[in-house]
Amino acid sequence: MKPSENEVLRALKTVKDPELGMDIVSMGMIKDLSVRDGDVSFTLELTTPACPFNSQIEQMARSVVENVQGVKSVKMNVTARVREGWTGQRVPLEVPGIKNVVAVGSGKGGVGKTTVATNLAVALCEAGASVGILDADIYGSSLTRFIRDLKFGVQGGKKLKPADGPLGLKIMSMGLIVPDDTPVIWRGPLVGGAVRQMLLEVEWGALDYLVVDLPPGTGDAPLSLAQTIPITGALIVTTPQHASLDIAMKALRMFQKLGVEILGIVENMSHYVCPDCGRTEHIFGRGGGAKVAESLGIPLLAQIPLLPSLREGSDNGTPALVADPASPASEAFRALARRVAAALSVTAIKRGAK
Repeated sequence: MKPSENEVLRALKTVKDPELGMDIVSMGMIKDLSVRDGDVSFTLELTTPACPFNSQIEQMARSVVENVQGVKSVKMNVTARVREGWTGQRVPLEVPGIKNVVAVGSGKGGVGKTTVATNLAVALCEAGASVGILDADIYGSSLTRFIRDLKFGVQGGKKLKPADGPLGLKIMSMGLIVPDDTPVIWRGPLVGGAVRQMLLEVEWGALDYLVVDLPPGTGDAPLSLAQTIPITGALIVTTPQHASLDIAMKALRMFQKLGVEILGIVENMSHYVCPDCGRTEHIFGRGGGAKVAESLGIPLLAQIPLLPSLREGSDNGTPALVADPASPASEAFRALARRVAAALSVTAIKRGAK
């Protein structure tokens, strides 16, 4: 008995994405299905290259098709396509070609926001996504210190060409234009104008994700930028200290009032592991990020350890994922990237994004 396409599709409908809770046929993840004389071929199109359950979904899809009566062989091609995100804001800007804008904010400076933004972007690149990072902290631009030896120019006489970073990461920062030791003494409208230029007058190309490193705090600069940029989702970076957590709550409330979806909290400098004895010390306190996340009903996406190699990589201009790819911090950033990608996929699928 030869199987039909409908029989194969019925089998595939029993496979659900563990994160989304929806079957892979209804989500449009099955493409180019062909059933001929018991030979089945199809493409499994994942919702993101950073899908945390890709192996599980692949194995289940292959298994259910192989168990359909009459199937002799299964050829499955696996790809990934990031859906365009949805923003609940009313903002004046639309950025063509960019599917998701991920804002990384904090209630205060000094919590490692740029470290998190940089390594999140690199981790998404490592997973196979097309990614850019925009340093929107005009007054305190520091991205060019975290990633060194960057060059950029003019594309076709009109648009700026972003600098090329590790693993194909596209980078734009005020630090590429203004020397490191030169202060930017601008009022709010000029800052907003500069960010608009870096968004619209840069040849970003087609991006799955643009990570935006926002200025710290809830003052005029981050507020005006959050009202200007079409943000798909935001991360709040904090440390376990109570003082940092209290201020992080203010940043979180700001995004909520602006209609920006909060993807979750990242607790940086979560703990320190002694390289000699292996003992874990919670230098800045313990469990603060988890308590805030639980009280607000949002995920704690990552707890990034405090490691000398992480600091050394930043000082040397090399992201942790490149400088020390096997470190606990690098693994934490990879897990963060998978969770961010999954959260954005959930939002896009539920809102019917294409």
